[in-house]
Amino acid sequence: MRAEQPSAQGHVVRDGVRVAYEVFGTSGPVVVLPPCWIIVHARCWKAQVADLAQDCRVVVIDGRGNGASDRPSGPEAYSYRAFADDTLAVIDRLGFNEYALVGFSKGGPIAALIAQQRPAQVKAVALIAPVGPGGPAARQAQEAAFLAPLARPEGWAKYNAGYIRADYAGFARFFFERMFPERHSSKQVEDAVGWALETTAEVLVDSVLGGLRDETDLRAAYGAIACPILLVHGDADEVVPIETGRKVAALCGATVVEMAGSGHGPHLRHPAAVNGAIRRLLAQAGLLAPPRPPRRRRGGAPRALYLSSPIGLGHARRDLAIARALKRLKPGMEIDWLAQDPVTRVLASGGERLHPASARLASESRHIEDEAGEHDLNVFQALRRMDEILVRNFRVFQDVVEADPYDLVIADEGWEVDHFWHEHPGLKRAPLVWMTDFVGFAALPEGGRSEAALSADYNDEMVGHVEQSPGVRDRAIFVGAPHDVVDDRLGPDLPGRRSWVEARFAFSGYVLGDDVPRPEDKAALRDRLGLRQDETVCVVTVGGSGVGAPLIRRILAALPLAQRRRPGLRTIVVTGPRLPAEAFPPMAGVEVRGFEPELPALLAACDLALVQGGLSTCMELAAVRTPFLYFPLQRHFEQTVHVAHRLASYGAGRRLLYADADPEAIAAAMDEALGAPPAWRAVERDGAARAAGLIAELL
Repeated sequence: MRAEQPSAQGHVVRDGVRVAYEVFGTSGPVVVLPPCWIIVHARCWKAQVADLAQDCRVVVIDGRGNGASDRPSGPEAYSYRAFADDTLAVIDRLGFNEYALVGFSKGGPIAALIAQQRPAQVKAVALIAPVGPGGPAARQAQEAAFLAPLARPEGWAKYNAGYIRADYAGFARFFFERMFPERHSSKQVEDAVGWALETTAEVLVDSVLGGLRDETDLRAAYGAIACPILLVHGDADEVVPIETGRKVAALCGATVVEMAGSGHGPHLRHPAAVNGAIRRLLAQAGLLAPPRPPRRRRGGAPRALYLSSPIGLGHARRDLAIARALKRLKPGMEIDWLAQDPVTRVLASGGERLHPASARLASESRHIEDEAGEHDLNVFQALRRMDEILVRNFRVFQDVVEADPYDLVIADEGWEVDHFWHEHPGLKRAPLVWMTDFVGFAALPEGGRSEAALSADYNDEMVGHVEQSPGVRDRAIFVGAPHDVVDDRLGPDLPGRRSWVEARFAFSGYVLGDDVPRPEDKAALRDRLGLRQDETVCVVTVGGSGVGAPLIRRILAALPLAQRRRPGLRTIVVTGPRLPAEAFPPMAGVEVRGFEPELPALLAACDLALVQGGLSTCMELAAVRTPFLYFPLQRHFEQTVHVAHRLASYGAGRRLLYADADPEAIAAAMDEALGAPPAWRAVERDGAARAAGLIAELL
């Protein structure tokens, strides 16, 4: 799912070529992102759109040759002037008279030509790894090498027309692996190869020749830029060496940001840093208001910003319990919550204070729902594909902590904060408490070798972050005990998962919400909730996201069989805040409810629960000693590996695989569970107080 949807989209036709564009954002200064080399299209700007569109109107253009634009034939169609004129045609169609330009690689000359032609309109120019001017002799030599037959295509010799035509997919992978030399760049390479395969080898060859045969005086174009200029370049760039960027900066008088260790795509690989530099340029040019100095504090009670993961309502309940325990330890403490639906509903019902910036967060829950199939969610890949949403939400977070001094940031699986503060420790603005109930990705057999290698690479990145910048996390808290950590390896040549966590995390024990009853409360709860003591009550609930609809339907199909085995069986189906109750057909003996604020009480009062397999719900059921069946989402490594391991250590619940759970199997399992009283290890109930104590030590 995109972090930002376009507010307008369309196309222009110039010289018979259709050129597509999109506009993001509805107010603020206009920022135009011209095409670059058409081996990629406008999606290469996704991280900038996610960030800048919150305050700007951002225009992206699919360069002729890729994306939704036409693919004309012949090198003459792909000159720098052709791309510049296409961009100006889009700007004129939209009626913009003032704008900033951000040009990447071959987009650098395009931005320079536009600034040269429309100096009164262009108010700022950012150049990212720009292509520099070259003389006729150099360009002729490059063309000769590009067209020469190759005996053995190796290394950069693969930048050759013959090789591109013979193995276009192989060239694309080679090129982008060299474009992103930074470790742990698998997602950037994967994205870029996909964009490249949306055009053809012949179009790409034409585009190379079009640039080499272009006789435009780029030296004059760069020198004519008369507005504030930023140049960002990585010192490990193999495509356009940093020396070229330095020469361009000297021509145009740019402010230079050199990024250590970065390759040719810093805006894709290091978006938080690049976007921050672009924002500073826009402020320098008077297009964005400069950041306000942080509000001064004069003593008083401590203040914390609390981030609660939106994927599953269990996070919200445990975070509320920790926050309340923290306030008891630190009377008068103020907590602002940066959160999104459905967590905001739980926080609002608890009387908590939401930070206004919460409304700017892009929905992670909706992304997860979009990624899910029929009781199937490859959560590892879904998290990888959530990258632009995390960029967007990090900007929201960073703006908050830049403007308002907090004594503490508490992030319950706030992935974006942990990642970008580790990538750029200089952005850190407050002590950080990082909390999680699992550590590290786990490969599943159905993912094959490729996914196993990817998950190990992500774990390696996490280990490297923590080892290289140990001060980013001022306190890391594992919600559980050491034996709750899976005892395997994080990957080949990586540490053991449990031993690594034991050395770097404090353990709070499991954290139950304040509203989780005790087993001895069951009779009183049934009276309060209107459940007869002599009836058998089953509760079906699938969590706070919308991915549980197929499981509900599968269970509903089993209920007539279960009712034959258990006459009088009463079933209450709780669809949660993101599934409409009316989407499920009425059935005898079945009541369907939407959001249920008293769900913990209902789960404690019932005789049997059928749930999806999320940790929080399963652990609450274990705590109240309600028998339950859980159905882990297929390809969901956390539910399949981490949650299953923890529940097995408590001896709680019975796991059913969705693929094997036909109505007869579900009905039989329900009957068996109702006839077997639970006999599992008790769940600790002091986790919130212990977590709060660990956090309070930092205040």
